[in-house]
Amino acid sequence: MAIDKTIPEDSIILITGGSGFLGRAILHELLGESSIQHLKEVRVLDLNPPDSRFAEQLRFIKGDLGDLNILQEACKGVDVVIHSAAIVDWGTLSEKEIMAVNYQGTLNVIEACRSTYVKALVFTSSLDVLFDGRNLINVNEGSPYPEKHSTSYCVSKYRAELKVLEANDEHLRTCSLRPADIYGEGDPYHIGSLIDMARGGFYVRLGNGKSKCQHVYVGNVAQAHVLAAAALLNGNDRIPGQAYFLTDGPPANFFSFFDSFVEGAGYRIWPKNLWLPRWFAFILGCISESIAFLARPIKKYSPKMSRFAVTYTCTTYTFNADKARKDFGFIPKYSSQEAFDRSIAEFRS
Repeated sequence: MAIDKTIPEDSIILITGGSGFLGRAILHELLGESSIQHLKEVRVLDLNPPDSRFAEQLRFIKGDLGDLNILQEACKGVDVVIHSAAIVDWGTLSEKEIMAVNYQGTLNVIEACRSTYVKALVFTSSLDVLFDGRNLINVNEGSPYPEKHSTSYCVSKYRAELKVLEANDEHLRTCSLRPADIYGEGDPYHIGSLIDMARGGFYVRLGNGKSKCQHVYVGNVAQAHVLAAAALLNGNDRIPGQAYFLTDGPPANFFSFFDSFVEGAGYRIWPKNLWLPRWFAFILGCISESIAFLARPIKKYSPKMSRFAVTYTCTTYTFNADKARKDFGFIPKYSSQEAFDRSIAEFRS
């Protein structure tokens, strides 16, 4: 059966978090020169203005997920919501902060969708809904959630995903997308931090280099969101109430994968092959978090090293995107080489 990959032309779409790393890429897929979408209106709900390149092509609504009234106003007349707004945390923020945005904020989005008769909701979940600090090899969407998660962030995405999938019915069709580690131009989580380390003149890696995880280019994640939205609106019966892993390449060690980006952007890696043992890096993570906690009354900041960052980068976690390919036609739009070239071009500049 052929899968219709275009959103109906008369559709109105709302993107929460449309000014963020992923949100900007989704806007590019919807409004960029290569887009095949012809929409009635695109709206962005965020605290910050969206990409200025698309300012004249969309409606910006300033607000956050905690304000149900603003959410309901933003959702009026909308056909599909792509809910990508979230706090991304590697174990350094408080549970209260994270749950308020990632969990309660998602409940507010669901309520706003229902009260304004939105037809479909695409939720940006995370691979972390299954992560509990143990090796996970070739898992799939049928793998059960763990009894205990590693951090409040993992818990927040797990609980939010459950609510989104439970909300699926004949009035509001929903699905959940679980991207692998997202990278690309504007990456605030991986490439930028590693470049900062290289710029400082002393580059270290964690573990022994044997652990592997999955990665995915931000443009391909954005494409998957658009395809999922089209599937929900076009009556695809496979996707409602389902969760999907997203990745576009083979497993690789976290640091080995990103080393080429750091060097490709023009930065020197030195020492060339320094790896900190996991146990030693974990101790440093404890110390770093403790300093951040003690400094919080004076200065609030997120340390670059945390226990979760150590555990995550030193643990094997692999899966594939076969289900997304079969159910809604997700075939990566951007090749690995194009993703690499587009990513390092911005960091070079």
